[in-house]
Amino acid sequence: MDAAVIVVGAGPAGLMLAGELRLAGADVIVLERLAERTGESRGLGFTARTMEVFAQRGLLSRFGDVETSNVGHFGGLPVDFAVLEGAHQAAKSIPQSHTEAVLEEWVKELGTDLRRGHEVVSFLDHGESVEVEVRGPDGVHTLHADYLVGCDGGRSMVRKTAGFDFPGTAATLEMFLADVKGLDLDPRMIGETFPGGMVMVGPLPGGVTRLILCERGTPPQRRTAPPSYDEIVDGWKRVTGQDISHGEPLWVSSFGDATRQVTEYRRGRVILAGDAAHIHLPAGGQGMNTSIQDAVNLGWKLAAVVRGKAPASLLDTYHDERHPVGRRLLMNTRAQGLLFLSGSEVQPLRDVLTELIQYEEVSRHLAAMVSGLEIHYETGGGSHPLLGHRMPDVELVGADFKTSSTRLQHAGRGLLLDFEDRPALREKVRGWADRIDIVTAAPCGLADDSALAGTGAVLVRPDGYIAWAAPGSRQDLPMSLERWFGPAN
Repeated sequence: MDAAVIVVGAGPAGLMLAGELRLAGADVIVLERLAERTGESRGLGFTARTMEVFAQRGLLSRFGDVETSNVGHFGGLPVDFAVLEGAHQAAKSIPQSHTEAVLEEWVKELGTDLRRGHEVVSFLDHGESVEVEVRGPDGVHTLHADYLVGCDGGRSMVRKTAGFDFPGTAATLEMFLADVKGLDLDPRMIGETFPGGMVMVGPLPGGVTRLILCERGTPPQRRTAPPSYDEIVDGWKRVTGQDISHGEPLWVSSFGDATRQVTEYRRGRVILAGDAAHIHLPAGGQGMNTSIQDAVNLGWKLAAVVRGKAPASLLDTYHDERHPVGRRLLMNTRAQGLLFLSGSEVQPLRDVLTELIQYEEVSRHLAAMVSGLEIHYETGGGSHPLLGHRMPDVELVGADFKTSSTRLQHAGRGLLLDFEDRPALREKVRGWADRIDIVTAAPCGLADDSALAGTGAVLVRPDGYIAWAAPGSRQDLPMSLERWFGPAN
């Protein structure tokens, strides 16, 4: 084998997956068709859950000073995300190009074999391995791996070649996206609607302005090249009355509102993640963030399988857990598109929803949906309120050290937190010590109503979700350990 896993695509999903695989000790080759990063930044900023994911891996500091905000929206209607107590604020105005640069540096430090200018021509799933034909700078050659993962975007070659079903709805409109220098426009961070359409304006570092334009009645086009800046200038003038012709475009693109999701995230030894598995209107900046979280869910599971620590059936939980997340993502982005991009006929609906958002429970529900904090996985049942939910960030005090639940997740391993110093409990985990870090420490500063109050111990998966808790889990600890980490040594 040339590698345990071949990842196709060096965007945020592919790079994050490569990093997760390397943290878990799996060999990985990343094949990227482009010889160098484009510098284009369709994704912009991080949701609260992605901020947590990066904090779990110790990556947040690599992004420098990050501007954060609790101001958000649902379909262009303002929502106060501050109602999400204990959560990171969302990061604003971080270009995807910067995110990719940070992740690329990280995965190279971890020993990832990243090959730019290498395009997958074809592949065959032989049942026991995958054979991949690659065209690189030195010609065509063949690679072999245990698994192939397509992180190659909405037009995924891997998805098409493997024959994944990709049902959904075709685009009904065309929208324009551009980063432009030399403009002095008032920010419209959550967008503004006009009789003729909708526009968004966001300031970026270096005097760059992000523009998004949707002009109603603009049908989708099959383009072989990016649109011209003149098209945006003309449409912007028709919708807003403003002249932006003096701007200097850095790059221009177009996109639609097509909504599709594969029916299965894995077929044999071929797996999909990110936009290769789901495409949607980029409402609320959720696309790149969901893709990164796909990778974090998949990485530790795939590494455990290829290293012989867990059965291949563990990979079934990737589809079982992430397909519903993707389905819900498509649902909420379609709803936001109807609210944001439709005409006056939906104004009564906007007015009603605006009233409902004033109720904190409604705001919390919508904010959690858009930020990824509502995600919950099935873990075998039980009464503990955190089962299947993300592990909150809490300070921990041990016999001679202080740390936090977030810092303990930097290594990307499983984690047993023993809050009550129970040697018998820790002894049950010894057979998984090569996969699980065992830490005895007590949480400090918990509020009386904290979901962790009265908890004796928790088992945290490498992706940060709680798989077992005491008291409250229906399964015993060894059963949960074997389910998520394979048999004991």
